[in-house]
Amino acid sequence: MSETRIGDVGRLAWFPSGKVTKWFVVVFWLAILAAAFGPAGKLQGVLNNEAVAWLPKDAQSTQVVTQIEAFQSKNEFPAVLVYERPAGITPADQQAVAAQVARFDALAPVKSKTVGPIPARDGKALEVIIPVDAGDGGWDTLGATVDDLRSIAKERPAGLSMQVTGPVGYAADSSGAFSGIDGKLLYSAMTVVIVILLLTYRSPLLWLIPVVSAGTALFVAQAVIYFLAKDDTLTVNAQSSGILTVIVFGAGTDYALLLVARYREELRRHEDRHEAMAFALHRAGPAILASGATVIAGMLCLLVATMNSTKGLGPVAAIGVAVGLLVMLTLLPALLVVFGRWMFWPVRPTYGSVDHTRDGVWARIGRRIARAPRRTWVVTSLLLAIASLGILQLNAVGLQNKDSYYGTPESVVGEQTVARHFPAGAGSPVMVLANAPQAGAVKTSLEGVQGVSTVGDPVTKGSRSLIQATLTDAPDSDAATTTVDRIRAAIAKVPGADAIAGGDTATRADTLRASADDNLRIIPLILGVVLLILVLLLRAVTAPLVLIGTVVLSYGAAMGLSALIFRHVLGFAGADSSLPLFVFVFLVALGIDYNIFLMTRVHEEAKELGTRRGALVGLAATGGVITSAGLVLAGTFAVLGTLPVVTFAEIGIAVALGVLLDTLVVRSVLVTALNLDLRGRMWWPSRLAKQDAELSQSTPSDVEAQGPTPGDAEERPALEPAH
Repeated sequence: MSETRIGDVGRLAWFPSGKVTKWFVVVFWLAILAAAFGPAGKLQGVLNNEAVAWLPKDAQSTQVVTQIEAFQSKNEFPAVLVYERPAGITPADQQAVAAQVARFDALAPVKSKTVGPIPARDGKALEVIIPVDAGDGGWDTLGATVDDLRSIAKERPAGLSMQVTGPVGYAADSSGAFSGIDGKLLYSAMTVVIVILLLTYRSPLLWLIPVVSAGTALFVAQAVIYFLAKDDTLTVNAQSSGILTVIVFGAGTDYALLLVARYREELRRHEDRHEAMAFALHRAGPAILASGATVIAGMLCLLVATMNSTKGLGPVAAIGVAVGLLVMLTLLPALLVVFGRWMFWPVRPTYGSVDHTRDGVWARIGRRIARAPRRTWVVTSLLLAIASLGILQLNAVGLQNKDSYYGTPESVVGEQTVARHFPAGAGSPVMVLANAPQAGAVKTSLEGVQGVSTVGDPVTKGSRSLIQATLTDAPDSDAATTTVDRIRAAIAKVPGADAIAGGDTATRADTLRASADDNLRIIPLILGVVLLILVLLLRAVTAPLVLIGTVVLSYGAAMGLSALIFRHVLGFAGADSSLPLFVFVFLVALGIDYNIFLMTRVHEEAKELGTRRGALVGLAATGGVITSAGLVLAGTFAVLGTLPVVTFAEIGIAVALGVLLDTLVVRSVLVTALNLDLRGRMWWPSRLAKQDAELSQSTPSDVEAQGPTPGDAEERPALEPAH
C-alpha cells in the first residue's frame, strides 16, 4: 500500500485497520473491559432514587424536603394500611389492629410513632399511618419494609381485608416493577439486536462482532458512570440507568451496521482486507462521528432542564453514546479485520464481485420516486401532517398512580379503599413550613381553603413550624393539584410567614410545571444545536433546514399516531408530562442519524455525479443498512414495553414508531424526493450548488434506464468478472 494511499485515507483510519496495530486495539479494549467489569456491576448500588434526585431544584416541594429534617427525616414517608370489613368493623378487629400497631413501631425503619388505628365514619374500615424512614437507599429499600408490614398484618380476624398504600405502598410497587430492570432490558435488547442482525447479514457468525462490541461499550459506560456517581459528580437514578442500556445497544449497533456495510463494499474493491477497512473508516467515519456528536450534543441539552431526573439523564446518555462511538470506531473494525472475510459466510464479499445494491429494492424505489419527485414529497408531507393531528389526543398532563401500571397493584386497590371510607387525601398530607410566630395565622388560612379536609396543629422546632393539611381529593388527582395552588396562594398572603407547601401532591404540581417549562426551553435548543452540526457537516444551509423540517414533521406524526394508539388501542388514561420532551430528544438526536448517513453519502456522490444521480446512488447504497439500523433502534426502544410501567411503555412505543417512520418514510421517500426536486439548491450556498448544473447531465430517462450504481464516483482498481 503506497504512502499516497495512506495519506489519502488518513492515519487514524489505518490504526485500527493495520496488520499489527489492530492487535494493540484489541488488547487495549480487553484490558479496559477487565477493569470495567467490577465497577459496572456496582452501578445499581449507587443509584440515587431519593425524592430530591427527581424533583425540580428550586420548587417549593424540593425546599420542603430539604428543610423538613428538623421535624423528621427527609427520607421519611407514610405507609398507609387500610383494613376493611364491608359488614362493619368488629371489636375483635379493633383489638387485633391495635396489637399490630405496637409491632409496627418496633420495626427498625419506623423512627416515629405510628398513628392509628383510625376508624372510618361509616364504621367499615380502619386506617393506620406508619412513618417509614427509607434511609439513604431511597425507595428501593421500601419493598422489604412493606413485606414486614404485610407479614405482621397477616395475623388478623377472618374476613378483614388489608392493603398497603400511600407513598410507601406505591414506592414498593414501583421498586418491584423496576426490579432487575437492567438485566431485563439488556437481555431483551440483545435478543432484538441478534435477531435483526441475523436477518440483515444472513450469517450465523457475523452478528457476534457487533453484539460483543456493543456489550463492551455498555460495560465500560456503566463503569465510567459508576465512578462519577460514586463521587457525587453525577446523579443517576433507575430511569437513566435503564435508558442507558437501550441507547448504548441501539445507537452502538446502528454505527456498527453502517461501518460493516461500507466495509462490505470496500472488500469488493480491495483485495487486502486491512486496506478495505481503512477506506471504509475513512468514508463512513465522518458520518458516524457526526451522528454521534449530534446525539451527544442533543443529550447534553438536557443539562438546562429544571427537573433533576431529566437533567441527570443527559450526561448519562451522552457518556453511553460517546463510549459506544469510540468502541465502534476502534474495537469493531479491529475485530472485523482480525477475523477476516470468513465471518461473512455464507455470502462472502470477494474481491471483484458485484454489489447488488445497484439493482436492489432501494434502487428501484429511487427510480420510481424520480418519475415525480415533487408530487412524492408534497403527498408524503401532507400525510405526515395529517398524522400529526392525532397529537390533539395526547393527554400529557401526568398519570395518576392508578393509571401508572399494567394491572392493579395492591397500592392502587388500597387507595381506592381509603377513598371509599376516609378523606381521599388521608395519609398523604400537604406539608406546610412557616415561621413559628406566624404558624397560627397560617393554620387559619389553611382551614379556609377549598379542598382542605382537616388541618393539624403546628409543630414547632426552633424558628420554623410544620403544619399538615389533609385534602378531600386523592393526592395524585388534578383536583388535589388545584387545591395545592389555592393553599400556596393563601399562605403567601400571611405577612412574614415565609410559608412553603410540599408533600406528594405539591411534588406532582411542581413536576407538571417544570416539565412544561423544560419542553419550551429544551426543544428549541436541541433544534438549534442539531441545525448547527448539520450546517458544519454538509457545508450548506438549505439541506440542514430541509432536514430539520423533515425531522420535526416525523416527530409530529409519531406523537400523533402514538397518542391515538395510547388512547384507542391500549386504553391508557394519559401520558407522563415528560413524554413529549423525551420522545423529541430521542427521535431528533437519534433519528437525525439516518438523514446524516444518507445525506453524507449523497453529498459524496454529488461531487462527481450531480445531486440527481447522487441522490439515487446514495439511497441505493444506504437504503438496506439504514433500514436495518432503524429496525434495531426501534426494536431496542420497544423492549421498554416489557416493563409493567406505562410511562416506559409509552416512551418505547412512541420512539420505536418515530424511528420506523423516519427510516421507512421520511429518509427513504421524503428526503430523497426533496433531493431530486431541489437538486443543486440543496447545497446552497456552497460551491457544490454552483457545480451541480454542470455535473447533472443525466436526464430522468437516462437514470431510469441505467439505474444508480453505488460508488460510481469512487476510484477503484480494475475488477475481475464477478464469480
